[in-house]
Order: sequence, then C-alpha cells, then structure tokens
Amino acid sequence: QVQLVESGGGLVQPGGSLRLSCAASGFTLDYYAIGWFRQAPGKEREGVSCISSSDGITYYADSVKGRFTISGDNGKTTVYLQMNRLQPKDTAVYYCATASCLPVGVATEKYDYWGQGTQVTVSS
Repeated sequence: QVQLVESGGGLVQPGGSLRLSCAASGFTLDYYAIGWFRQAPGKEREGVSCISSSDGITYYADSVKGRFTISGDNGKTTVYLQMNRLQPKDTAVYYCATASCLPVGVATEKYDYWGQGTQVTVSS
C-alpha cells in the first residue's frame, strides 16, 4: 500500500526550530520527487519546498528561503524539512506529497499521493 506519513509538527516559540519528516511506504523515492505544502486557516495551499533526488533539484518558496532546508535520507524512504527561525506566519498544517519539482516551483497532479498532514503552530 502506497502511503506518506508526516510527523514532527508541534508548538514552538517564534525563532525556534522544528524538523518535519515525510516517511514513504510501499515505494521508494528514487523515482518520485517530494513536495512540502502548507495551508493556514482561510488561506490557499502554498508550495513550500520540494526535492527530486534523481536529478538533484530542490526548490524553496521565497517565504521560507534561507530558513527551511529540505533533504532526503540515503535509504530513500524519508524526506525531511528542517525549519529554523520559525515565525507566527509559518503556522499551518504541513503536508507532503509526491510532486513535480522544478527549480522554479512545485506542483501536484490528481494522481499524486498525499500524507495526512501535521500541525505546526508558532506562538509565544
């Protein structure tokens, strides 16, 4: 069964850090790019970052560039999103999904797989 499971969300103070994980089961990430997306209440979903291990492409939205780092493990089953210097505006549910990853952006199609999401709350 193909599945993506996110973990690592939580409550953190402004300026703090979290590391999100996206674990794949039922397939490896050799041939799949993974994107991280987030959605805050009342706002549209935003593509935050993506990584394509097969061709070494990564992408970061301007809103997170310099603060977030995406990486994959050597076993090619987990993708991480290291989030530093978190701000209240980063509060959202974060999702990972199989995706198309380009240096200029990340996108999904209706046939892509999605995780269930993990809540990130940045508040003092």
